[in-house]
This record gives sequence, structure tokens and C-alpha cells, in this order.
Amino acid sequence: MAQILVNFKNRIIIMSPFKAIALIFLGLIILGSFLLSLPISIKEGQSNFLDALFTATSATCVTGLIVADTYQHWTFFGQIVILLLIQLGGLGFMTMATLFSIMVGRRITLKERILMTESFNQLNMEGIVRLTLHVLMGTFILEFLGAVILSTQFIPQYGVLGGIYRGIFHSVSAFCNAGFDILGDKSPYCSLTDYISNPVVNLTIMALIITGGLGFGVWEDIITQKSYKKLRLHSKMVLIISFILIIAGTLGTLLFEYNNAATLKNLNFPDKILASLFHSVSMRTAGFNTLSVGFFKDSTKLLSVILMFIGGSPGSTAGGIKTTTVGVVIFTVHSLLKGKNDVNILERRIGFNTIIRAFSIFIIGLISIIIGSFIIMAFDNYSFMDVLFETTSAFGTVGVTTGITSLLSPASKIALIFLMFFGRVGVLTIGLALLLPGKNNSNIRYPEGKISVG
Repeated sequence: MAQILVNFKNRIIIMSPFKAIALIFLGLIILGSFLLSLPISIKEGQSNFLDALFTATSATCVTGLIVADTYQHWTFFGQIVILLLIQLGGLGFMTMATLFSIMVGRRITLKERILMTESFNQLNMEGIVRLTLHVLMGTFILEFLGAVILSTQFIPQYGVLGGIYRGIFHSVSAFCNAGFDILGDKSPYCSLTDYISNPVVNLTIMALIITGGLGFGVWEDIITQKSYKKLRLHSKMVLIISFILIIAGTLGTLLFEYNNAATLKNLNFPDKILASLFHSVSMRTAGFNTLSVGFFKDSTKLLSVILMFIGGSPGSTAGGIKTTTVGVVIFTVHSLLKGKNDVNILERRIGFNTIIRAFSIFIIGLISIIIGSFIIMAFDNYSFMDVLFETTSAFGTVGVTTGITSLLSPASKIALIFLMFFGRVGVLTIGLALLLPGKNNSNIRYPEGKISVG
């Protein structure tokens, strides 16, 4: 197995990093689709290839959208395939392949370091191998601790083996921001609704989601510097914006759903706070839910769409356009309105290339969701808000649904597959992989033209 990974990695690194990353995810999806199409993966009946492809894409892209309940439809073998796809999709193939290379005593080449740097969305290659090893060690430690804590809650209901298995599955799914669950033995598609008042399950899942969604580089910076003042600008922005989004999402959900009998109304106040906080954290790409999302008011759905669109942070297991992207866009607009020539954030000037990149990601992400929504509305008869919610959930690799995923037409499912792939791999990565020019014309500058805007 180790040699297979090493050989495949050797073939991958001769490509551009953008093409390699896109191809790695595509390869995992195709392999997962084949395995989930086997009779050994399905409990009863037959699963068509499109459903297997949809599930494999959702797992590899750590999304969580499903066309069939994970527990009721897939066998133990199928669930293990899904779990492995989640782990590989969350950490990245290059991370695991690098581990095997180190285990067999093989030296990490320059090209491999470049690809690892791009995979983790780092600014430079310095210390990238060390970061990769820290990511692996930290991931397994956090997932182990999460599994132990969750097992204490599941063992009384499912027995020792069943409880431990569910603890491991949901710990990996939470840290990788996937949102897959195997709790459908009571009712399909229930997610964590039976644990809405369980603080241990809620807080553990939220802690795993947040740690996985902040970004591996941020945790490395926090552990190394041990002081907020010494953190890099990137880490400070991630922490500040993440905190603001969590608080805003919690207060918004609590306000909009407070008197909704189908969601928060019948809960006591501490449970209302806990449920609102969980929804705010999970909406930013995790996909678990303790509230029935289909019964949300449109105002809460719109708030959720905004949170899903933003997503987590660069270099993490999360999707969306990322917190720092939104931060750069907001500060750029603020600087424009103030009449400033430079965009300054926390006493640091932001480069022009970063600004262009941020606006490109924002606009391409928005266009992707709009096109996906048009396709679904053309083939299926659902409300605009439910369709917008579904497409944003797919693009943001969130996985929460209002209940229409399994009912969609094949064309709509294919549209969601593309959105999940774009959202996880990254719209710029895919664009550069497809459109990267062979000839560099960056030194050519044309005469300036005048265009009136606004």
C-alpha cells in the first residue's frame, strides 16, 4: 500500500500543483464511487452509479449532502469507505502519502514540497514537512480525544463496540467538517437532533468543527508563538472573523427562531442558546444539525446561506470562500469608501495581488451558486430559498439540507456534484488548472484605458 501511494505521488508531482490537486480529488472520488457501487457496500436493493458518485463526492469533498441515509443504506464496509474518503478528503492525499514516504525512509523532494505547500494553502515552503507531520499528529490526537468523549455518550445506547465505532466515525466526520452521521437507526436523516440537549455531544462536536475549520497553519502559529500579539496577520484575521461569525450566527438564529414552535420555542433558554450556538458553528461547513432545518424561517435560512458561503479558513478542512477572503473584500470596500489608496488591516498593508485574488474568489463563488441554482430550478420545482440553500450548502461543503437532496432529479444532482468539487478543491485552483497559460505574458503592459463604473 505504501509503495502504491509513493508511485502515484511520483506521477502527480510532475504536474503543476493546481492540476495535481484537482486530479488527486478526482481520483479519490472515482475510486470511492467504484467501491460504493459494489454489492458489499449496499445493505438492500441496488444503488445506481449516480448515487454512489454523489456520496463519494460528498465524502471526499467533506460536504455531507446525502441521497440516502448513511446508516440505513450503506453496509459497514460502505460506511468505512465513506469514513476513509472523509479522512483523505479532509487531510489531503499528499499528507498521507508524505507520511508513508517518511515511514519508508524516502526523502521529500522539492516538487513534493511545492505541492504540499499549495495543498495547505501556505505562503512559502519553509517548514512545510514539519507542518505536515504536526497536522497528522494533531489530527489523530484530536480525533482520538473526540472519539473517546463521544463514545461515553454512545456506549449506553449502542453497546461498547457500537458506541466506540460511532464515537470514531463522528469524531473524524466532525474534525474534517464533513457532517456525515450514522445515527439513522431511529429515523433516517436525523443527524444529531436526538442530542439537542446533550452538552457533551454538542460541545465536543463544536470543538472538533472549530479546530478543523481554523486552518492547520493557524494552529501551528498559535502553538509556536503562544501570544496573540506575535501571531501572523493571517492568523489574527482568521481568529477575529471566525469569532464574529460564530457570535453573529448564534444571536441571529436565537432571534429569528426564538418563537418558532418547530425549532427553538419549546426548549428552555440554556438549550436554546446551545442549539443556536451549534447551528452557527455547524453552518460554516460542518453539516451536522440538531434543529430541523426544513422548518426554519426564511430569515434564518438566509443567515445560514451567508454563513455557508463564507465557510471556514484557508488551509483547513472547511470549504466556502473562506474567512480571510471576506475580510479582505470588506476592508477593501471600507478603504474605497474612505478614499484611501491602500488597504490596511491591523496596521499592515494588503498587496494588490491578494485583493484581486479575494475578489475573484468571491465573484466566481457567487456565480457558481447562481448557475447551480438556475440548473436546479430548471429541472425541479422547489422554492428559490430551498434551492439557494441547497446550492450554497454544496459549494460551501456544508452538507445541511432542507430535505430536498434525495428528491432531486439526476441533472440537479450532477450540478451539486460539480459545486461540491469546486467548493472543496477551490474555484481558483480549478480555474488555474484548466486555464493556466503555457506562455507567460506578464511583462507586457498595454496602454491604460478609461471606463466609467458605478
